[in-house]
Amino acid sequence: MAEAVIPDTREFRFDDQDFAFLRDMVREQTGINLSEAKRELVYSRLSRRLRQLGLSGFSEYCALLQQGDAEELVRMVNALTTNLTAFFREQHHFDYLRQHLLPELVRHDDGRRRLRVWSAGCSTGQEPYSIAMVLAETLTDIENWDARILATDLDTDVLEFGRLGIYAQDKVDKIERARLQRWFLRGRDRNAGKVRVVSELRRLITFRQLNLIRKWPMRGPFDMIFCRNTLIYFDKETQRDLVARFSELLTPEGCLFLGHSESLHNVSEAFRLVGNTIYRRLS
Repeated sequence: MAEAVIPDTREFRFDDQDFAFLRDMVREQTGINLSEAKRELVYSRLSRRLRQLGLSGFSEYCALLQQGDAEELVRMVNALTTNLTAFFREQHHFDYLRQHLLPELVRHDDGRRRLRVWSAGCSTGQEPYSIAMVLAETLTDIENWDARILATDLDTDVLEFGRLGIYAQDKVDKIERARLQRWFLRGRDRNAGKVRVVSELRRLITFRQLNLIRKWPMRGPFDMIFCRNTLIYFDKETQRDLVARFSELLTPEGCLFLGHSESLHNVSEAFRLVGNTIYRRLS
């Protein structure tokens, strides 16, 4: 007996060829690997774009990208970039920064009072703003320091969000009351239910679009680099290349912070583990 054919009832036709094209384009442009397990994510996130463009299927969308539409390529990458983040996510990293790394940097300061931090894959800005809060709270004379945080991401939409520093109230509910009152302004009238990061912190951060697998314009050196829950999207070869480049931009004994599911095992021997997903560059 012949097997019954189950019709595809989804809104848009999305076949193997379409997925392979998009997967390969994302890999070429960003270095990110989209496994077969991400197929439904690709469909759901790009379907909205097909509706906006009035397209009937993914084959038409792939043809549009194949024509070299640079603006649409950016929109596609933005749609497929995962933006899961939160203030003080993985709290132990910020504890280490406050209790160990910053006091050490102060003790060994040569008088220049220079501090550089890179938040790579900063998403909507919660990570760099969390770093900025710890810097300002720990370095009580931070106004006398040349302190800068570089926040980069591939997604141009989330970067604009981060620059504004405006968040829904529920995004800051887990921040302790004293910290919330010090570093956030509560919205009123039409902005009720929102908060904004104070300008004192916003001034510390520069948001820039950056593709990690392309050439980096900055020279460093950085005292610390946060690249958390980003390496997992790359294959081992790309991970090794990125971590080697991070090492080159860090100061001797500079810190690299990774995500909870990431490790430098079989990736790099240029670092030593000093805490839970916290690595120091070997000087």
